[in-house]
Amino acid sequence: MKMIYAENLTKHFADFVAVQGINLDVQAGQVLALLGPNGAGKTTTVRMLTSVLRPTSGIARIAGYDVVEEAEKVRSSVGVLTEHHGLYSRMNADEYLTFYGRLYRMPDSLIERRKRELLEQFGLGEARKKKLGEYSKGMRQKLALVRALLHNPPVLLLDEPTSAMDPESARIVRDAIRALRSDQRAVILCTHNLAEAEMLADQIAIIRRGRIILNDVPERLKQLLLGPEEYEITLRNGAGVPPEVLPLGVVVSRQENGRYVFRIDQPEEKIPLLLKRLLDQQLPVLSCAPVPRSLEEAYLRAVSLHEENGNGSN
Repeated sequence: MKMIYAENLTKHFADFVAVQGINLDVQAGQVLALLGPNGAGKTTTVRMLTSVLRPTSGIARIAGYDVVEEAEKVRSSVGVLTEHHGLYSRMNADEYLTFYGRLYRMPDSLIERRKRELLEQFGLGEARKKKLGEYSKGMRQKLALVRALLHNPPVLLLDEPTSAMDPESARIVRDAIRALRSDQRAVILCTHNLAEAEMLADQIAIIRRGRIILNDVPERLKQLLLGPEEYEITLRNGAGVPPEVLPLGVVVSRQENGRYVFRIDQPEEKIPLLLKRLLDQQLPVLSCAPVPRSLEEAYLRAVSLHEENGNGSN
């Protein structure tokens, strides 16, 4: 099911074009990472998808509901973690979550069960009676995520969900996002943490100046922006490889002290042949593996190409 769908979604503020022609399609069980600098249009897009802002043109549906015509149903179908949490510092977590649960018209018995489950899951069970004004930044972030999950929505829109968290808390949140995906929810993750996006996302969309410039699965994005995948063979003690040992189709791009980086057609077939030849020559092979390529490299390359192609002023 198309849980998050947008077609030519556009928002103008007077003469300023904040978002132009956004197209999105996120299925149940998928996480889409929306990447871009501050001011690129991520927040405006999320506000339109949650029926907070009315689009100037285009259409969007959340869990099958139109964001303009069925705004109330959209709001009940999404859980939103925003940059500014809006926590009420004089309340404790129990009071705060009960307040929000009743806004969602949840029965009190269900509110109590969900509170207990989620506060324990995110390590806040012992702090449930503590005033929110006494919470650390990381605790506030986790409580805001608990609030977004309280009514068990089918769609989540998360803005920097692990910001201000220590590594252990960030891991808890990432594990929760993985579990949510397996529960057939659709998630949009807005983040500047590219390693986190690569870890969690099935789909990457890069937005620049209100437009999505690329949208694809991470591996295809990396291949498109960084070229064919490279592999690396390392030999002990800086040993060299005689050129005649290399099978046809192996193109060595760089080598140094027994480390050979190369590209090869049909790697599944030819890398075993290459390794066999090296071992037949009694060459001391230590390892053979793909060269790691990060989403960060691909993202920076996409931004650079976008600027070079004359789109920097759009």
